[in-house]
This record gives sequence, C-alpha cells and structure tokens, in this order.
Amino acid sequence: MNPELLQAFIPIAGLLAVGFAIYLARDVLSRDTGTKEMMDVSATINEGAVAFIKRQYTTIGLLAIAGSVVIFAIISALETKSVADTSHVGVDIGIRTGGAFLIGAACSMACGIIGMLVSVKANVRVASAARRSLVEAVQVAMRGGAVSGFLVVALSLLGVWSIFAINGGLSGGDATKDAPFLIVGYGFGASFVALFAQLGGGIYTKAADVGADLVGKVEAGIPEDDPRNAGVIADLVGDNVGDCAGRGADLFESTAAENIGAMILGVAVYGIASAAKWPHPEAWIFFPLVIRAFGLLSTIVAMFFIRGKETENPMNILNRGYWVTTILSAISLAFVTSQMMNTGSTTGDNGIATWVYFFGCGVVGLATSIAFVYITQYYTAGNFRPVREIAEASKTGPGTNIISGMAVGFETTFATALTIGAALLASNWLGSHSGLGAVGGIFGTAVATMGMLMTTAYVLAMDTFGPITDNAGGIAEFSRAEKGARDITDRLDAVGNTTKALTKGYAIASASLAAFLLFSAYINKVNLILGNRGEAPMTSVNLADVNVFVAALIAAMLVYFFSSLAIRAVGTTAQAIIVEVRRQFREIPGIMDYTGRPDYARVVDITTRAALREMMLPGAVAVATPILVGLLLGYQAVAGLLMVGTIAGVLLATVLNNGGGAWDNAKKYIESGHLLDDDGNVIGKKSFAHQAAVVGDTVGDPFKDTAGPSLHVLVKLLATITLVMAPLFIR
Repeated sequence: MNPELLQAFIPIAGLLAVGFAIYLARDVLSRDTGTKEMMDVSATINEGAVAFIKRQYTTIGLLAIAGSVVIFAIISALETKSVADTSHVGVDIGIRTGGAFLIGAACSMACGIIGMLVSVKANVRVASAARRSLVEAVQVAMRGGAVSGFLVVALSLLGVWSIFAINGGLSGGDATKDAPFLIVGYGFGASFVALFAQLGGGIYTKAADVGADLVGKVEAGIPEDDPRNAGVIADLVGDNVGDCAGRGADLFESTAAENIGAMILGVAVYGIASAAKWPHPEAWIFFPLVIRAFGLLSTIVAMFFIRGKETENPMNILNRGYWVTTILSAISLAFVTSQMMNTGSTTGDNGIATWVYFFGCGVVGLATSIAFVYITQYYTAGNFRPVREIAEASKTGPGTNIISGMAVGFETTFATALTIGAALLASNWLGSHSGLGAVGGIFGTAVATMGMLMTTAYVLAMDTFGPITDNAGGIAEFSRAEKGARDITDRLDAVGNTTKALTKGYAIASASLAAFLLFSAYINKVNLILGNRGEAPMTSVNLADVNVFVAALIAAMLVYFFSSLAIRAVGTTAQAIIVEVRRQFREIPGIMDYTGRPDYARVVDITTRAALREMMLPGAVAVATPILVGLLLGYQAVAGLLMVGTIAGVLLATVLNNGGGAWDNAKKYIESGHLLDDDGNVIGKKSFAHQAAVVGDTVGDPFKDTAGPSLHVLVKLLATITLVMAPLFIR
C-alpha cells in the first residue's frame, strides 16, 4: 500500500474517534439519573467542579498567553538556522513556535475540561445503574471514561497532524524535514498547561480528601462520603478536577510531546532514506501519527468487549477490553510497519527485512505497557502481598503502617527500573540491527514508545473510570441508597483505585521512554543548529565536565524540591479545610442528627482559592530551572539535566504513585472485611487498625494524586522546554 494513503488515514481516524466519543457521550447521558436525592448531589458536585475549572483555566490561560509572547520574542531574536530551509528564520520561526505553543495549550485545556464535564455527568448514572446491575454500572462508567480517552488522543493526533501540515510537512523535500522542528512549541504548550492543571487539580482533590477523612472518619467516626461532613462535596469535586481534568491534560501532553519527539528522530532516518533512494522516505517522519491512528481504531473495537457476569470481578471485565486493544494494536503494528518501512533491497542482520526489526520494537513497547499494568496491579490491588502486608502492619498502629507503606513504595522501583531498562535495551538493539546502524537504534526506541502509546485511549478510559465510580459511591452514600447499590459502588470504587494506579504506572513508563527519545531529539536539534553555524556537533555528554555535573545535581534536586512543594501545598490547604470542617461540626447545630445542613459551598471555595494559590510556586520552579541552567551553564549542561532529571523523576514518581496506591487499597482492604485478627474475627471499619490505615492513606494521598502525577509532567516538560529554548542555550 502506498504510504501516502496511510498518511491520509490519520485525520480520518482522528475524526472517527471524535465521532465515537460523541456516540458514547450520548449513550451515557441517555441513561437513568436515579432518585431526586442522587440528582441533587450530582448537581452540587457539577457546580463546584465547573466553578473550579473556570477559575483555574482562566489563570492558566493568562499564563499561557504570556508564555507565548515570551517564546515569540526569544525565538525571533535567536533562531536563525535551526532548519534546512533558510527561509524559515527569525520572526517567522518565532510566530510558528509561539502560535503552536498557544494551540497546544488550548487543546490541553479543552481535553481537561471535556474529561471533567463528562465525568460529572456520568457519576450519577453509574450510581443509578448500581441499583440494578454491576455489569451495567461497569459499562456506564467505562463508557463515560472512554469519552475522555478518545477525545484526548484524537485531539492530540489531529493537533499534531494539522500543525505538521500547516508547516508544509505534507509537501515533501526540505519542508517535510523541517516541519517537526517547527511544531515543538505545540508539545511545550501542552506540557505547560498539563503541569499547572495537574498541580492545581491534585492539590485541590487531595487537600479535600485529607481534610474530609481526618475530621470525618477519624475524629467524628462517621463513614466516608457521609453528608454530615462539610468536606465531602469538595472531595467529590476534587475527584473530577484532579483525576479527570488533570490526568486528561497529562496524557494529552504525553501523546503530543512523544509524537513530536519521534517525528524529529524520523528526520534522521529520512536523510538516510533519501540518500539511498528508498521509496517514500517521508513515511519515516509521519509513521508515529499513523501508528496512533490505528491504536484509536483498535480501542474503538475493544469497547464492545466490555461485558461479563454479575458475579465476575469487575477488574476482569476491564482487563478483557485491554487485551483486545493490545492484540489488535499488535496486528495493526505489523501491517503499518510492513507498508511504511519498506526499504527496497536493504535488509537488516541475517537478511531479515528492516520492517520486521521495527515491528519488534513496537511489540517491545506494547509488552512494556502490559508489564506496567500488571506490576502496578501487583503493588496496589488487595489480592497481592504488598497491600495485605500494609493492612497487617496497621494492626499495630499508624507508625508501622507508614513504615510498611514506604517500604512497598521504595520496593516498586526495582521492577520499574528493570522493565524500562529492558525495553530501552531491546528496542535499541533491534533498531541498530535493522540495517540503519546507530540511527536505527535511536529510532527503535521511538517506535517502542509509539507502540506503547497505541493503547493510550483505553488506559485513559480506565483511569477516568476511577473517579467516576468514586463519585458514584459518594452519591450512593450521600443519598442513602439501598445497601445493594452501595455494595456494588464499593466494589467498583476499589477497582477504580487500582485502575487509577495503573494509569499512573503507564504514564510514568511512557514518560521514561518518551524522555529518552525527547533527549535524543534535543541532541538532534542542537546538532542541527551547530551544523548550520559551521560548529562541531555534540557527540556525547561528559558527566566529568563540572558544568554538566552541576546541572545533573540540580536536576535531581529539582525532582525532590518540586515534590516537596507539591506535598506541602496539599498539607497547607488541608489544614484550612480541617479547621473549617471542625468549626462547622462545632457551630452548626443539628449536623450529626441530619437536622442541620453543612455549608458545603464554603469548603469548596476555601479549597479552590488555596489550590490555585499554592500551585504557582512549584509550577514556576519547574519552568524556570531548565532555562536558568541553560543560560548559566550551556547546552551541554542542559543535556545532563535532562538525563538525570528523567532518571530521578521516574524513580521518585514510581515510589509516590505505587506507595500511595498501596496505602489507599490497604484501607479499602480493611473496610471490606478481609483483615482478620489472631482468632479469625473480622477487623473492619472503626477499628484501631482501620484508623491506622486511614492515617497511612492520608500520607499516601498527596503522594499518588499530587506529587507523583505532577512528576510525569515535569519529566516531559524538561524535554519540551529545552527543545524549544535550545537556541537560547547555544551562545
């Protein structure tokens, strides 16, 4: 098949995915909304979520506009010859880069808003479905989550393809080779918004969660999501603005930045293909977009396999769809590589066709995503040793619970590092034996990343499934639904905790692979500028150079300091919520016997203002640090910052994500009645062990839902900001 036909398939697949998302949204919105009490709670959650999103994105939007102006000014003044076509210079590149930054920022904001709006409409419908059927509740929650998943990936794909086309990427020759370098601003804009969206939403959701849990469950001794707790509505709002809006923006920037990085690496192969007169050399540049398009189609098919039995574990139902997505993606990968990586007479080692090696690289990426799904399940699901170990430690108090949870979090780095290392080594080895040498090795890691991202839409759907079911449980509890409905929402909530953890594992794995390819893209960008200026290229990064070593030290510091600021922001905001909830219990008569109504709106307002205020400092530190390092220490030092920042960020995010998820599900494990004492009696809610587990979960909350996810964005932000600002660092 002519690769140009496959290229034409990119916008078609993107639009099909948007259409399918609209179909799913209509299906979810047509479902029963339950009782009047359920609808009242859902409306209150929706009101709080919309108010926060408006205030947050107004702030972020103003920051993005200011950022685009700064980028335009810097690039216009410094960019002279970073592309082959010397007509693209100065102000022209500044306009293209600043405009791409704004478009990327706008698309990222749109993804966050869409994900949140669908979630707050789906939650009450899941609560209503739980009154009738577990399978129906799973399907409604997953379809609601899939709306966000499909729109995020489709908008990312269509955005990158459109800007690639606008910059002449479809016309061939130097224009095709230059286009990926002219759209890096799009990835930077997406990363910029994602960082603040993840920070603001994460601070909001976890501060509300911590405040509501400590005062309600520990001090007042009332159930989770009890309507007498003034912090509950803020907590339910937080599930949407953090886990839906924040994660939607996170994975949008992941897919956008990684596509651009892979396309930049494809430029190097394009040069080899053109010199060797291979057919359709431009196919190597837009190959990542075609792969993503087929991944979307595979996920559409998989959505029709989400079915099962009432007695079945809901996680098995979701895993069935994931396996269908993965298998169809592997088949699609074989087809696309065989059609687009046809080199004519050139073969790899042992006479094997070049495309077979790159197909193997893509399979490595798919295998890595599978590995991380099951590694995360092992460390965060109640069926396995780590969560049960933390639950057992809770019998002797909060101290031993926290010690055990920290040990589990640190332990997870072992499997993470080995899996990422194996994926990079395997994909690099396959690519370097494809007949393209070292260039093929680097491009092989890009193909592995693209293979992993083929399942992004389904994984994001599973992620959004988590906050939807969490909200559904809160609505069921708040409206005093029948016990059968609450039993089903509790089961879905426990599964939702695991699916949210899975997405974090998937996000950090993709961030690590992407950071490597974006690091390689940074080297390519620097060498293109140096080459056009007649200077020697950068062939290695020397850690023995004092500037590089200092930059690496700063990178590791940044990861920990940034996490400290994010966690402290949650603590500061939670303190204000705790004081307010205690005040309401003390001063509003009738709360405990349901004759008085808490002031939910005041808690939501306190949380909103505090979250927006507290997100500014860690965001500013993350953006400013790589720029200052580049200005003061030079472009070689920036390369060291990228390398060490990626390593430190990936490992610490793993500790925070999996440790926090394990703490959360250890609490759920006890609440579900699975923990027994020495005489075989159930240790359940309101027990000493349960109180200890709540304290552990409180520690884990800002780990897994604020600092950890924000580190995913930080790792990729370091890469995208240095790609855009590279001319500033080369003096």
